[in-house]
Amino acid sequence: MDKISYNDFIKDFTPESIIQNFVGDFNAGINVCEEICDRWADDPEKVALRYELADGSGGEMTFRELMQRSAQFANFLKSQGIGKGDRISALLTRTPELMVAVLGALRAGAVYQPMFTAFGSGAIEYRVQKADTKLIITNPEQWSKLADVKGLPTTMLVAQAGHPLEGEADFLFQSTLDQQSDQFEPVKIGPEDPFLQMFTSGTTGKSKGVTVPAKALSAFYVYMRYAIGLRDTDNFWNVADPGWAYGLYYAVVGPLLLGCTTHFNEAGFTAENTFEFLRKHRITNLAAAPTAYRMLKANDKLLKDYPEIDLRVANSAGEPLNPEIVSWVQRAFGCLVCDQYGQTETGMTSANFHELEHQLRDASMGYQLPGYRLVALDANFNEVAAGESGELAIDMENSPLYFFQGYTWGEKSPYHGKYYLTGDVVINNGDGSHSYTGRDDDIIASAGYRIGPADVESTLLEHEAVVESAVVGKPDDSRGFIVKAYVVTHPHVDADDVLAETLKQHVRNRLSTHAFPREIEFVNDLPKTSSGKIQRFLLRKQAAEEMAS
Repeated sequence: MDKISYNDFIKDFTPESIIQNFVGDFNAGINVCEEICDRWADDPEKVALRYELADGSGGEMTFRELMQRSAQFANFLKSQGIGKGDRISALLTRTPELMVAVLGALRAGAVYQPMFTAFGSGAIEYRVQKADTKLIITNPEQWSKLADVKGLPTTMLVAQAGHPLEGEADFLFQSTLDQQSDQFEPVKIGPEDPFLQMFTSGTTGKSKGVTVPAKALSAFYVYMRYAIGLRDTDNFWNVADPGWAYGLYYAVVGPLLLGCTTHFNEAGFTAENTFEFLRKHRITNLAAAPTAYRMLKANDKLLKDYPEIDLRVANSAGEPLNPEIVSWVQRAFGCLVCDQYGQTETGMTSANFHELEHQLRDASMGYQLPGYRLVALDANFNEVAAGESGELAIDMENSPLYFFQGYTWGEKSPYHGKYYLTGDVVINNGDGSHSYTGRDDDIIASAGYRIGPADVESTLLEHEAVVESAVVGKPDDSRGFIVKAYVVTHPHVDADDVLAETLKQHVRNRLSTHAFPREIEFVNDLPKTSSGKIQRFLLRKQAAEEMAS
């Protein structure tokens, strides 16, 4: 397939050229479930989802089946008085029930709120209370976390009738849906109305709310079609968990929007499991974080056991992609891996494109997505010249596909005039591309996750032994960074290895298993400004020096 020149495509691009790919009328209102499921259901054999469960079993669901099951779920929601604008959440692994819950919520005009299964009870409690969540769906493995959640909404358990937990949950998923009609008229929402309710980590306070409006579908389409390069003939697998933005946006909504089959693998990530999944399901188009590629490279010797792997293209997001990994993917799989960039707030906004022709730069996050204008700003918010660095920003006035409406509950203003400020520092390469150099705040990028130090610090402070703490990222060869906590304890407390392990488990249980501090160092005090603000940059420097020594 001949590629289109990136410059020519940008020059001729219009939002209308994307909107014409949808069946609904944005002005009159659309239904997201119709756009990503129903429109493809005329073909009863067209597969939407192939999945493999942790026990090794698997299967597939067609668009027709998902349309019917989502209608049953939507009818259940309606019976509970849940409808347009209401938040419903799933604390589930990558299973068919998760897909049904997402699509059923969208069919009913409700807002789907993802919940990562590594979250502890405190993280769950904060999110359901903040969003006034009406329903949470989970499985027996996650059920115990809900016992400590104050303000718990209606619960639905994915388990068979007769399960020991049946009496504790308000509803059982399968038996409840079986009682519902598989016919449901989709509820229309406007282009500015939300269909997803996200949360994103910050450097101060709790995680911030991010609503994703229906008009974001246009930007999702552009990224999937031209950056990911998704084709009808592809078997697409995005390794990211749908409990996070990249997995929900681009492992669920994005591929289904293009009518392509997406893949779920419930098993935990290992090199062997990943190589086998690529082989078994004949994956041709892969998306993953650099951490995943690094792990595969570290187990390169296993590749000889999987000669049938036949990737056409690969994609990377979540943190900068090392040129060494780009070279390894080319050698190992015979395909190009493209580095791409985005945020929960904005979706993907910069990319190296598989379907557009342009110069490829090593260690570059690529070129602005069609429909966006990206710039780098200096300290006075002036756009910098070629070769200079600055904060990456989106020129909202000249970005017709920009959709972020501001944080849901006004937690922070990320704007300066017409610019949305990303908080990421980049170099302007002068040819329309940018290269990532770091954050201008304290967000920690670890194994593809963005971790806000404030969340970890707040959770540590819940423990009676802790007076105060500061959390930073410490460089790490495999994860990029790990979470390290500097902790001040009460004078009467024994600050020893036993307490360190106790604090680690406390954060694991209350916050999440991906954000707990892998290192804890007890200190007498923390470096602060004259106004009392913690100087994390000094601790980051100290942690980096520890790594180098």
